[in-house]
Amino acid sequence: MSKDPRRERLEQNKLHKRLLRQTGQAIGDYGMIEDGDKVMVCLSGGKDSYAMLDLLMTLRERAPISFELVAVNLDQKQPGFPEAVLPTYLRALDVPFHIENQDTYSIVRRLIEPGKTTCSLCSRLRRGILYRVAGELGATKVALGHHRDDILETFFLNFFFGGKLKAMPPKLVSDDGKHVLIRPLANIVESDLQAFADWRGFPIIPCTLCGSQPNLKRQEIKRMLHDWHKRYPGRVENMFAALGRVTPSHLMDSALFDFTGLKASDAPWPGEPDLAFDPDPAFATAADDMAAPDGAINVIRLKPLTTPN
Repeated sequence: MSKDPRRERLEQNKLHKRLLRQTGQAIGDYGMIEDGDKVMVCLSGGKDSYAMLDLLMTLRERAPISFELVAVNLDQKQPGFPEAVLPTYLRALDVPFHIENQDTYSIVRRLIEPGKTTCSLCSRLRRGILYRVAGELGATKVALGHHRDDILETFFLNFFFGGKLKAMPPKLVSDDGKHVLIRPLANIVESDLQAFADWRGFPIIPCTLCGSQPNLKRQEIKRMLHDWHKRYPGRVENMFAALGRVTPSHLMDSALFDFTGLKASDAPWPGEPDLAFDPDPAFATAADDMAAPDGAINVIRLKPLTTPN
């Protein structure tokens, strides 16, 4: 059964508005783009970077500030890479672009054993080259197409396998202090980007270097989050929101909070309230529901756990 064209156009319009709003909000909240910036949009040939370029081009026309865009692709010399696809697409858009040719594929294949994860080395090589190109082009910002799912997946990878509370920041400065990296799609879910790519008909180029590694830990995390999203609606959204609501005094990192110097005083505590012994509002509601007619709370007695003989 074919879709109603009018309804389909309405859904596409709503999707476009949502993506523009979320991109603009991320740019504004984190001060990603300023007047006079030259933004280097890193274009891989995947749906996310295509969408990022598309959205930034629209926002550039509507923004109250002036900024330039230049699309950059790193041709890593993967076998069978369709070299003409991106130049043809970018010329049709009439957007300035640069194709950087560097054989990182051979380096990764030579240094990484077959079956091992290539992402870490490939990412480091690619990042270094892109920073160099940004300097040569005079770009003031380097934009990457990581989205909300990428950020959450990275958080859980570090949490489960690295022992760190660390994700992808929406904005950071390179180690040498010379470049500012931004992630304008930080608020956007991957499924919306996929729908946007399907609608726009982007000429997707698959990555044969890392796309053929189905057993990556990141794929495990992706499946876990997808399962949680289906079974517990709202959980993934709450986890993402939590990344922006951090309370160092209620964690355990002495580098972020001075636990050793913490002393009692007569002055009110200026930080986050101590709610450790306060009733959770959800439990308070449940208690009200269990109230006896005379207003007394019914006590539920739990049987002690027993272990099998």
